Amino acid sequence: MRSHSYDDVLAGPRRKKVPEVPAEPGLVVEDPVSGYCGAVVKIEYGNVVLEDAKGRHRVFPLAPAGFLLEGKPVTLVPCRAPAKAPARQVSASGSVKVQGLKARVARDSRIWVEGKHDAELVERVWGHDLRVEGVVVEPLDGVDVLADRIAEFGTGPGRRLGVLVDHLVPGSKESRLVAAIRDENVLVTGHPYIDVWEAVRPAAVGIDAWPKIPRGTEWKQGICDALGWGQPFEGWQRVLSGVSSFRDLETPLIGAVERLIDFVTEPAEEG
Repeated sequence: MRSHSYDDVLAGPRRKKVPEVPAEPGLVVEDPVSGYCGAVVKIEYGNVVLEDAKGRHRVFPLAPAGFLLEGKPVTLVPCRAPAKAPARQVSASGSVKVQGLKARVARDSRIWVEGKHDAELVERVWGHDLRVEGVVVEPLDGVDVLADRIAEFGTGPGRRLGVLVDHLVPGSKESRLVAAIRDENVLVTGHPYIDVWEAVRPAAVGIDAWPKIPRGTEWKQGICDALGWGQPFEGWQRVLSGVSSFRDLETPLIGAVERLIDFVTEPAEEG
């Protein structure tokens, strides 16, 4: 026969562990001392508030094995707070970020901008979106070569071009060059500002307004001279570092870029 230790004998029969039950609102329990039966209303200050069938409330301490649930002793415990869903992260353009993004293989379609600064600004705000869609942004180094570059590129269904142009206003050189483009697979949009610098809101770069530069003066150098920003490459770093999201840009530029992204990512129509 298997012997028992003296400790086992002296300890006596083991008690069954009383289960812990979350005190969820609406759970009906009974206080075994008073016989009061009611539904859980809330937990506060280490007590539980119960409501009976007549709508009367009574408060009881959350004591171990302090209540009966369906005739069996239970220990009421506070409900655990539900885990918060992770907050959605938003990209600089205002779109929802794709977590764990792997850049898509580049599309045949492209977005062209006039110069390096335009490309860097578009990347800063829309870079995440462009990688999601597999769209490459390339600088043209001036709109004067646009027609020749389009001919070299060779557009077609699934091979579209979106072009962002500075100073696209009636009567400008840019508007005349754009008017000559007649290709259903090319969309040209633009903004009214002399340079993409001016499409950044002045408050973003710590000024009240962009200075007016006299005709005949190179615009970027004139801006830097007026604001004490040194050379244009130094001024551009100030401008770019002031932009953290689309909210730092003027509305015409935002709309122009969004239209181009939609155009070059639109599925090609089947013939």
